[in-house]
Amino acid sequence: MISIIFGYRLFTMQKLAKREEQIMQVIWTLDKAFIKEIIQELPEPKPHYNSVATMVKILEEKGFLSHETIGNIYQYYPTISKEEYQKHAMKDIVSQYFDNSYSRMLAFFAKEQKLTESELNDIINIIKSTKK
Repeated sequence: MISIIFGYRLFTMQKLAKREEQIMQVIWTLDKAFIKEIIQELPEPKPHYNSVATMVKILEEKGFLSHETIGNIYQYYPTISKEEYQKHAMKDIVSQYFDNSYSRMLAFFAKEQKLTESELNDIINIIKSTKK
């Protein structure tokens, strides 16, 4: 878990469950969404409305979402950007599986994913450009 300060409150980012992450992916894509819109974008089999509503409420309690009231329904929006969550998730993976070594992680992907020479050169160029 990572603690982040938003405004005046301390937020501890938790790892999302699979369905929670699917819901967040939808909301990050749509920027704002009603429950029915979220359901439309989820993969088959589509979950029941009440199930999604419960998960959205949990995501709101965890600090990932907030809402605004439009008429008598809620429209949800993310309070954590996709990039912030990606950073957190990658740090978790590197910590748990690669002994906090990004070079070990890259070596693993280069070997296991059979990256082409062109893809490896792209990675090297990205690393060089961020060091400038």
